[in-house]
Amino acid sequence: QVQLVESGGGLVQAGGSLRLSCAASGRTFSPYGMGWFRQAPGKEREFVAAISRIGTTYYADSVKGRFTISRDNAKTTVYLQMNSLKPEDTAVYYCAADRTMPAQTMGVNSGNVDYWGKGILVTVSS
Repeated sequence: QVQLVESGGGLVQAGGSLRLSCAASGRTFSPYGMGWFRQAPGKEREFVAAISRIGTTYYADSVKGRFTISRDNAKTTVYLQMNSLKPEDTAVYYCAADRTMPAQTMGVNSGNVDYWGKGILVTVSS
């Protein structure tokens, strides 16, 4: 059974930075697409960023230029570097990974993603 475990969340002031990590554990797992989603209080889950196995990246317009997604295939770990954080970035952030789904389609096909982390809270104070 594959498990995704997020770390690195917390409280930060507006303009600050945080780095989220998500490590996959369990049986041998080489995901195709890996990504991050978030859900703010009272809102639906939304796509944040995704990355392919070869490093092609995709971002939501709301985070372009501020967030950077990366991955370490040897460690089956995906990262999200978040800079210039805004109060509207406050949300529970979820890691996602899929065995066969391309990263470029994760944003519109999230309901079919294989594996999800439990989520980690990021709070940005004004």
